[in-house]
Amino acid sequence: QVELMESAGGLVQPGGSLRLSCSASGSSATFKTMGWHRQAPGNQRELVATMTDDGTVDIADSVKGRFTISRDVAKNVVYLQMNSLKPEDTAVYYCIAKLWWGSPYWGKGTLVTVSS
Repeated sequence: QVELMESAGGLVQPGGSLRLSCSASGSSATFKTMGWHRQAPGNQRELVATMTDDGTVDIADSVKGRFTISRDVAKNVVYLQMNSLKPEDTAVYYCIAKLWWGSPYWGKGTLVTVSS
């Protein structure tokens, strides 16, 4: 059974930084893709950033230049470094992991609130 364990989010002031991590367990295979989506109140879930096992990154325009995704492929861990946070970044952040087959796995989500 695959499980995704996300680090805690939190309250951050505008302009601040926060690093999220997500560790996948329960699979001996390497995940093809790992990354993050988010869902703000009243909005649909949207892509933040994902990275494949060969390093290909897909990142939302709204966070380019502010957020950085990285992975430890061998350990099935993905990180999201979030800098210059804005109030509109407030959302529940969900970790996603996809093997080469089957449906993606989702974490339970962690709340990030950007507010003064």
